[in-house]
Amino acid sequence: MGTPLLRELAEAGVPAEASQRRRSEYSYDASNYRVEPIAVAFPRTVGDVVAAVTACRSTGTPLIARGGGTSMAGNAVGPGLVLDFSRHMNRVLGIDEGSGMADVEPGVVLATLTRDVERQTGRRCTFAPDPSSKNRATVGGAIGNDACGNHSVRYGRTSDHVAEIDVVTADGARLTATETGLRATDPDDSFSAARAAALAESLAQLAHEHLGALRLELGRIPRQVSGYHLENLLPEKRFNIARALVGSEGTWAVVVGARMKFVPKPASALLVCLGYDDVVEAARDIPTILEFNPAAVEGTDEAIVETMRHRRGPDSVLGLPEGRAWLFVDLDGDDSAAVYAQADRLLARLAEDGRLVQGRAAADPAERASLWRVREDGAGLSSRLASGGESWPGWEDSAVAPERLADYLADLRELLAEHELTGVMYGHFGAGCMHIRITYELRTDEGRAVFRAFTRRAAQLVVQHGGSLSGEHGDGRARSELLPLMYSPEVMDAFARSRRLWDPEGILNPGSVTDPDPLDGSLALAGVPEREWRTSFDLRPSPGGTDAWVHAVQGCIGVGRCRSDSGGVMCPSYRATRDERDSTRGRARVLQDMVRGARSVEDGWRSEDVRDALDLCLSCKACATDCPAGVDMATYKSEFFDHYYRGRVRPLSHFSLGWLPRWLKLTGRLPRLVNAVMATPLGKALAAAGGLTTRRALPRFAGAAEWRREIADAGVCAAGQADAEDSVVLFVDTFTRGFRPEVAGAAARVLAGAENAVECSADACCGLTWISTGQLGTARRLLSHAAEVLDDGTDRPIVVVEPSCAAALHKDLPELVDTDQARRVAARVRSFAAHIAERVSGGWAPSPAQPVPEQAVLQAHCHEYSVFGAAAQRTALEAAGVRDVVDATGCCGVAGNFGFEKDHFDVSMQVAENALGPALRTTRDAAVLTDGFSCARQVDQLEPSRPGMHLAQVLDPGTAPRRRPTPTTRDLLTKEAEELL
Repeated sequence: MGTPLLRELAEAGVPAEASQRRRSEYSYDASNYRVEPIAVAFPRTVGDVVAAVTACRSTGTPLIARGGGTSMAGNAVGPGLVLDFSRHMNRVLGIDEGSGMADVEPGVVLATLTRDVERQTGRRCTFAPDPSSKNRATVGGAIGNDACGNHSVRYGRTSDHVAEIDVVTADGARLTATETGLRATDPDDSFSAARAAALAESLAQLAHEHLGALRLELGRIPRQVSGYHLENLLPEKRFNIARALVGSEGTWAVVVGARMKFVPKPASALLVCLGYDDVVEAARDIPTILEFNPAAVEGTDEAIVETMRHRRGPDSVLGLPEGRAWLFVDLDGDDSAAVYAQADRLLARLAEDGRLVQGRAAADPAERASLWRVREDGAGLSSRLASGGESWPGWEDSAVAPERLADYLADLRELLAEHELTGVMYGHFGAGCMHIRITYELRTDEGRAVFRAFTRRAAQLVVQHGGSLSGEHGDGRARSELLPLMYSPEVMDAFARSRRLWDPEGILNPGSVTDPDPLDGSLALAGVPEREWRTSFDLRPSPGGTDAWVHAVQGCIGVGRCRSDSGGVMCPSYRATRDERDSTRGRARVLQDMVRGARSVEDGWRSEDVRDALDLCLSCKACATDCPAGVDMATYKSEFFDHYYRGRVRPLSHFSLGWLPRWLKLTGRLPRLVNAVMATPLGKALAAAGGLTTRRALPRFAGAAEWRREIADAGVCAAGQADAEDSVVLFVDTFTRGFRPEVAGAAARVLAGAENAVECSADACCGLTWISTGQLGTARRLLSHAAEVLDDGTDRPIVVVEPSCAAALHKDLPELVDTDQARRVAARVRSFAAHIAERVSGGWAPSPAQPVPEQAVLQAHCHEYSVFGAAAQRTALEAAGVRDVVDATGCCGVAGNFGFEKDHFDVSMQVAENALGPALRTTRDAAVLTDGFSCARQVDQLEPSRPGMHLAQVLDPGTAPRRRPTPTTRDLLTKEAEELL
């Protein structure tokens, strides 16, 4: 480590990194800003934090505390040392139901704390603050910003749920802020005890000197988060330093622990969804709705709903009433009948008032989850809309009194129109807090001038309505410059004095709250040099003439859903390693620095930093669906690898696995001999020579004619059926032909039972293995040929057995081959499961020849999940009579070539433990559904005695699902010799 700071950290044993790649990952949060740090440290203990603070003080280095990095105001970036608490200091230390408190470290995720409280108390209690980012935001970040959440109408802000906060001050004192004062965390620490006494006395004196201003200007509305919460130092607030410290955005001290309060959880809850013509009409009903004592009143507009359906399919939003703007009202209580009666009264009252278009109670849990996800993904969904436009934060967090919300929104829309901007609106309507994503053009000088002018005018407007610049996310770099518009010079002076009392040298999170950086400084989209980035993938639309590659990689806005540990599939590598570098967001940030030309990343397509960042990406494609902003890291990885390896020696696995379809043509001629050899030590040596792991069993290679025999045995496929009513094309892909030919026969029989005619095709390859290894020239040629073969002049469905091949033909084909023929074919492609689900929804019922299992573990292939949806296989299984379907939601870990590569085997097995491994261990007698060949291989690795089955085998109307016995090496050699002779 070269700098004095890094040397001191190393001597103190504080884990820290200063590579360009690591600094790129932490140069951004979820805001518009980019500030590159000197280094990033990952403290494991409070002692590490004290050592880091000491090193920063002695070297004059700024220090920025960071949790989940989801700040939308730029509170979690800075020019010095970033402390990431989420990686190690992330434990719930204790839960005491008697006192109603949990003892936590700052890096614990809010949803984790909630889950632990509910488990320990038998769901009698819960942790209340629930921002939309709750499954990746941390307690420390919530304390820093005074985060609220969807249920803040009932439960208020984080400051309402804090009992004590442990901090380390800039001079190294360890203090505990309480509801009545300040003390040394360790009573025997004389330095900290003296510091606590002096600081408490100074804060009390400050409050006494500004009694009138603090009473008149602070704490006026429910969501007044802007500035410091100095009103809590007033005598009538009992000198509550813990609450005063909440919302200080890491500028007073570094939070290292807290005692958080939890609350009783109602026994019954009901979501009522209300449809309106627009958000202003919806806001006018807020005072009426609040009369019914709701726990939450959230809102969203039609642009977000349309984007959700565009990105995740029409079934992604269930139970939405008519309208173009919606309110989600949560009613709760101990008596479900009373809650339902209350919902009826609310709907009747709103109907009488005349603004409601339609309303309904969403009693079904699936509908409720679907509707809440629309609201919770609002930040990402609104950033890249179905219309192709972009929107950005900057004025996403203003708040007024709830009764003034409608008038404020009406005036704000006029202000947007005046500046020729559009605002996508969603937020906490019941608390008067709006999140608005706005169509700024932050890439040009003219657009940034509009951004500054509008933001200043918007600040003046919200103040005119008696509101707050920030209602939840804090001021940070986005709004601190504007605080003098909201507060008097006296209060601004009190803010500055209070900060100096805590941090006299000003090393903690500089640029926020007092002495702020300009709101249009350090913008991430500014200063990106113009350069032509030629790509093989069609990455349009590219608004405003922005280069498509730049536009694509800048799609990550940092909301951080890829860092969650539950729900969805992304990001499997992050869930395995818990390291920011292995998240979709971390990779995207390195790519964003690549197009900026930041230091070593300036090598562009030749960047080693980018190559390293992409190394553990499994190309699962889950981010393309799960990421609210639609970041498709699998595509970006393929594109980058295609450029990076031009003129370079590729890894051996890019030939052994990337060229797999070519090798299968050879192995298909002598399958028994190949299988016999691969079962010997020589086979392991050959695998190792090809860059493959020797710790994973290789699959059995099938003969070239086996799949044809299976189809012939099925007796249902025939050529020349183009004019047959309800006919389909069964595409038998390379993986099925080469490894699972028996599935082809089963699929043909199932389709024959669901259709009038089935025609088989196998004269093409989707190019998947070349795509995943970034050999896009070959992939394009193969896909062009596939389009020619499959474009038969009809619109018959093309049903593909292997879901990853179906995804390649449906999504990658039109992005790599820019022809009408390619688009026609892609539109016809279905995965087998998706097609069967369509038939089931049309009234067809499968009739398997063998009894279906009572329970099945469902391992949906990631590409199936991403491109065709997650529900198709479950729909088919339930239609067949499988009563209990256990979803192993998550990537299996093999993911095509990834899990077979020598350097990735360990991570592959770690990924399997996210969901698949535990699901297999808890369902010993269940069948395992693995439509994906990769998934089947992982199941074989985890439990060789319980092979994975394809959906076609479960539904097969003709024969029982078959798995060939594995012959001995002697048998194979003998048989092969006989055939050769």
